[in-house]
Amino acid sequence: MDPNATGIADQKTAAALPASAPRLSDVSGRQWKTGIAAWLGWFFDGLDMHLYTLVAAPFVAQLLGEANPADAGVKKYSSWIQASFLIGWALGGGFFGRVGDRIGRSRALSLTILTYAAFTGLSFFAQTWWQLLIFRFVSALGIGGEWAVGACLLSETWPKAWGPWVAAVLQTAVNLGVLFACLIAHQLAGVPYRFVFLVGIIPALIVFWIRRQVPEPEEWLEAKREGERSRQPSKAAPGIGALFRGRLRFTTLMTILVCSLTLSGWWAFLFWHPQHLQSLPELASWSEMAKRQLVAKVFFLVIAVSIAGNYFSSWLATMMGYRRAIMLCSVAFAGAIFEAYHIPRSHQSLLVWLAAIGFCGGMFGLFTMYMPPLFPTLLRTTGAGFCYNIGRIAAAGGTVIFGLLLQVADFRTALLSTAVLFVLAAGAAAFLPEGEG
Repeated sequence: MDPNATGIADQKTAAALPASAPRLSDVSGRQWKTGIAAWLGWFFDGLDMHLYTLVAAPFVAQLLGEANPADAGVKKYSSWIQASFLIGWALGGGFFGRVGDRIGRSRALSLTILTYAAFTGLSFFAQTWWQLLIFRFVSALGIGGEWAVGACLLSETWPKAWGPWVAAVLQTAVNLGVLFACLIAHQLAGVPYRFVFLVGIIPALIVFWIRRQVPEPEEWLEAKREGERSRQPSKAAPGIGALFRGRLRFTTLMTILVCSLTLSGWWAFLFWHPQHLQSLPELASWSEMAKRQLVAKVFFLVIAVSIAGNYFSSWLATMMGYRRAIMLCSVAFAGAIFEAYHIPRSHQSLLVWLAAIGFCGGMFGLFTMYMPPLFPTLLRTTGAGFCYNIGRIAAAGGTVIFGLLLQVADFRTALLSTAVLFVLAAGAAAFLPEGEG
C-alpha cells in the first residue's frame, strides 16, 4: 500500500469493502454491532463535551470566588478552559487515531470512551480553575479520539451507499447526547454546578459490551496482514508524515483548512451564544436560575433542530456529492449567523435565527463518512483524526481571541464575525476531492 496515494478506493481496498445492502434488512449482524457501538460512543461524546459548556461561566465564577459570572476574570479563565478542551480534542484525535491504526478500531474505541468518562467524572472534584482545565483537557483527548475511531469503524464496515445516511444517524447521536446534557442541566438547575459532571461517568459501562461484541473490521485486519507480510515498516505502519507527502499532501491541507474554519465558527457560536443570551438587558432582572433554564432551553432548541439538519445535509450529499453539500451548507451557515447578529435582537426574536444556525450545524455529520476514505486503510484513523481534530486547535485559538475581543466589543459583534469563517470555508471546500460513495 502506497502511503502517498490519495487513499480513495484502490482495487484491493474496494475488494475488502462490504457488499451492497439495498435494504436495512440486508445489513449483517456484525455491521449492526459496529453501528450501535459507534452510535453509543458518539451519544456520550455529545453528553460529556457539553456538560461544561452549559455551566461554564457560573461554575468558573464559583471556583474563582466571584459573585458575577460576567466578570472579566470569569470570561478569561472559562475561555482558557474551553480552549484547553479543544486543544485536547485535537491532540486526542491524532493520538488515538494513531492508536486505532496500530491496535485496531474496536480496542481503540474502548480506550477513548474510558478516557473521557473517567475525566469528565473527575471534574466534580475540581477546586480551582486550573484543576478543571486539566480534567477537561484529558477528557477531550478521549472525545477527539472517539470521533476518528468511530468514523473509521463505520466507513470500513457499512456499505458505501448508506454512507450519507449513516453519517446523519451518527451525528444525531451527538445531538441527542447534547440534548441529554441540556436536560440534565435543566433538571439540576437547583443543585451545585459540579454535580452535572458525575453524569459523565455513565459511558464507561458500555466498554465491556464493545470489547465482547464488536470485532475488528476485516478491511483493517487484511491491510494489517498485508503490511506485516511486506516486511517494510513504511507499509506496515505508515507514520503521520505520510499525510504530507505526494498527492495526499494537498488533500490533507485542504481538509485541515475546511475543518479549522468551520469548527472555529461553530464552537465560538456554541460557547458564546449562551453568554450573549444572559447578557441581554431584558434579562437583567431575571433570577440566576431562570437564566440557567433559558440557556438550557435555547441550547436544546439549537441542537434539536440540528438533527433535522443532519438528514437534510445527507440528502444534499446524495443529490450533489459530499463536497458541494459542504460548500452549500457553509454559505447557509454564514447567512444564518449574519441574520441573527447583524442587529440587536430580543431573546424572543433571536429564536428563529438560532434555530436556523442549528439546522446548518447538521453539516458536520457529513465529515463522518466523507473523510476516512480519503486516506489509506492503515493511515485512516490517523488521517481522519488529525485533519478533523486539528481544527480544534484553530477553534481553541478562536475561543481565546473571541474572549479578548469581548474586552473591546460586545457578544453580538463577536458572534457576527464568525460568519466570515464559513464564507472562507465554502471557498476552501471547492478544492476538496469529491469523495467516495
